Amino acid sequence: MMKWIDISQPLQEGMPVWPGDTPFSYDLTWTKEESGSVNVGQINLSTHTGTHVDAPFHFDEEGAKILDLDLSLYVGEVLVLHLPERTSIGVQELLTYDLTGVERLFIRTDAWKDYSSFPESITYMEPEIAPYLADKGVRLLGLDVPSVDPLDSKELRAHHALHAAGIHILEGAVLDQIDAGKYELIALPLPLKEADGSPVRAVLRPL
Repeated sequence: MMKWIDISQPLQEGMPVWPGDTPFSYDLTWTKEESGSVNVGQINLSTHTGTHVDAPFHFDEEGAKILDLDLSLYVGEVLVLHLPERTSIGVQELLTYDLTGVERLFIRTDAWKDYSSFPESITYMEPEIAPYLADKGVRLLGLDVPSVDPLDSKELRAHHALHAAGIHILEGAVLDQIDAGKYELIALPLPLKEADGSPVRAVLRPL
């Protein structure tokens, strides 16, 4: 049986977060020496730390929250495309690929070169791809960058276009060692009832 490949960013001190967002920290609140039996840790982090999924509530006050999401989105067959050296990705970049019936699509852009620091620029998604992907059957779009929109965007046009088309978003996957092709995906969010996003432990297994 093929082994699972972890495509999650390790959650650790000093990892990059969106500028101004909550830095990740882990501390022992009880040590085995203090408690007499166990070590117990505490974490502090943003809901968009590392490899994570967005809930529509992230950019829409009326949008669904993490616990409202359909878990089947995050488990099942996924197609990985490799589209490097692009400023943005629109319909034109996808025309040569048969996406009919693809429910989960991950795009490896290679735009985030160093996961130890936040990128200065990324390959972003053109809003026009949303209805195109929805027409093919895509319901989950995953990327190896921290946003589907340009880093300086306030309108978040791609976020809103994907939401309007019924497509959910996973960002910050580590795909630099993942070849194009079909895989089995597990990337379940935490059951955060009121949350706008959630880190995930995302793993792939070649099909």
